[in-house]
Amino acid sequence: LGSLLVGRLRGGVDIRTQGSGNAGGTNALRTQGAGFAAWVMFIDVTKGVLAVTFIPALHLPWIPVDPQIARDWLRVACAIAAVVGHVYPLWHEFRGGKGAATLVGVLVGLAPTALVPVLSVWLVTVLLSGYVGLGTVLATCAFPAYLLLRDDAVATPFMVLAVGMVIFVAFTHRSNVRRMLDGKESRATSLWLLGPR
Repeated sequence: LGSLLVGRLRGGVDIRTQGSGNAGGTNALRTQGAGFAAWVMFIDVTKGVLAVTFIPALHLPWIPVDPQIARDWLRVACAIAAVVGHVYPLWHEFRGGKGAATLVGVLVGLAPTALVPVLSVWLVTVLLSGYVGLGTVLATCAFPAYLLLRDDAVATPFMVLAVGMVIFVAFTHRSNVRRMLDGKESRATSLWLLGPR
């Protein structure tokens, strides 16, 4: 996890003991500042990129290449492994982030043009509501919508990934949704256009 690596380099900071207790970029920003959060995001995004570009192309000497396995399905499997592994890291007591930054990295590697609608939905949602979690969930929904408009296909490997990630990201943000409904969720006041000034 990016936050745990950067935290160790900063003298043993574990942001899972601070703020919301989440190891993602938003909690890193709120508890440690922009510089710390930028490195966390860079590492988490890069992890997603490498998972779908470098790993599927590896030719390991003890594992023969199986021509029956479609490359797109292999890339999707690596993408899922990267995102789920980020949320539930084996070496860090299964306490990770919420998967958003790693999913952005996956999009960079698989479908970079999808970043335009995805990031646009995120930004507009945060500007209007102030809720980063809501922006993240709705931005994830923009990925399958983009694929439908681009390909008009529902059974492609990327569509399976997109729909699966909508469900997964909504699940990892369930506590944010609960706090929003209760009126207790923190808002990104620096981006929230409709907030108090």
